[in-house]
Amino acid sequence: MKPEQLRYAETHEWVAVTDEGGRKVGTVGITAFAIEQLTDLVHMVLPKVGKAVEQGKEFGEVESVKAVSSLYSPVNGEVIAVNSDLPNRLETLGSDPYGEGWMIKVALAGDGGASKLMDHAAYQKQCAAEG
Repeated sequence: MKPEQLRYAETHEWVAVTDEGGRKVGTVGITAFAIEQLTDLVHMVLPKVGKAVEQGKEFGEVESVKAVSSLYSPVNGEVIAVNSDLPNRLETLGSDPYGEGWMIKVALAGDGGASKLMDHAAYQKQCAAEG
């Protein structure tokens, strides 16, 4: 996926919304900017399929040598898929955060709140302000 096509939360998670068989599905991950800030990742906890997630609420965590950071859902819905290989291949986040580095797929409730998220340009401004 191209970063320009995604929507972003202030907490550095991204979502790509697609239409799969008549339902809206959000694929969720964390941004390259977040991964750079975290550096050396050592552990990750992701939710189980079937878990309800809520926009702005924690769905998992990622641990680096520096700290444990919460992962916040950018959308509302139910987890329908988990990238279960990712915790064993954390280097994928650094090499392909917007593709193979996806974390969860969520069946959205309505638009899942995706319309409230930032577009790529707004997210870039936020990163520049934080950087």
